[in-house]
Amino acid sequence: MAVRLFSEPFDPWALVRERERELPLEKLGAISVFVGRMRDFNDDRAVQGLFLEHYPGMTKRELERIVMEAEARWPLDACEVAHRVGAVNPSETLVLVAVWSAHRIAARDACAEILERVKHEAPFWKRERLEDGNERWVETNTPGS
Repeated sequence: MAVRLFSEPFDPWALVRERERELPLEKLGAISVFVGRMRDFNDDRAVQGLFLEHYPGMTKRELERIVMEAEARWPLDACEVAHRVGAVNPSETLVLVAVWSAHRIAARDACAEILERVKHEAPFWKRERLEDGNERWVETNTPGS
């Protein structure tokens, strides 16, 4: 398991390649990957930027707990979760969830659950900078449907 927080932009595909250099790929039949980027709109408003606040130790522990619970539920060989904190601009990567398993269903389902739990349980507080210069706190996450 790897859980990382980045205060600067990161390349999710580089993290996937880096992790795969450590894995026995001949034994792994599936990788499920989700990459989430910041949009330039939310709730019908133009957004110019986002600031994600967090408490480093608490946030990392919560992300690790979410991944450990997924590892206990599904036959997973590796997980990589990366999340931005601090200032984020539209089109920059916010989150990476990558899951490797011998089986596609385990990889797919674990990836989806980790992502939803990160979105709804991890302690991040999001403040948007709107086009008109005002700021607002994000009160709810986009539903996973």
